[in-house]
Amino acid sequence: MTTCFALDLKDDPALIAEYEHWHRNVWPEVLEHLRAQGITRCTIHRAGNRLFMITESSTGAATDGGGAMLPPRVQEWEELMEKFQQPLPFAQVGEKWVRMERIFEWRYS
Repeated sequence: MTTCFALDLKDDPALIAEYEHWHRNVWPEVLEHLRAQGITRCTIHRAGNRLFMITESSTGAATDGGGAMLPPRVQEWEELMEKFQQPLPFAQVGEKWVRMERIFEWRYS
């Protein structure tokens, strides 16, 4: 199952560069947490200060554990990332990554 999410970064080139640096060096505990959630692939793409995250899993798992308590090191990562992130204008209170709705799909077979 493929799931897509969107989030904005603060529109500051230095913060965006630092965010990208952290994502070239993601902590092993964060990657292990993704695997433990059933996520088999996770990519993040950027257009300006808007991020798109695409995850693949057999269950539609959330990267944040779906509201469950996060391991301490993963919680530390999430708190670090908040320095760079800002919610989308239509996000619910406390919501970071907003799940996107698929409105079109085409496959050539």
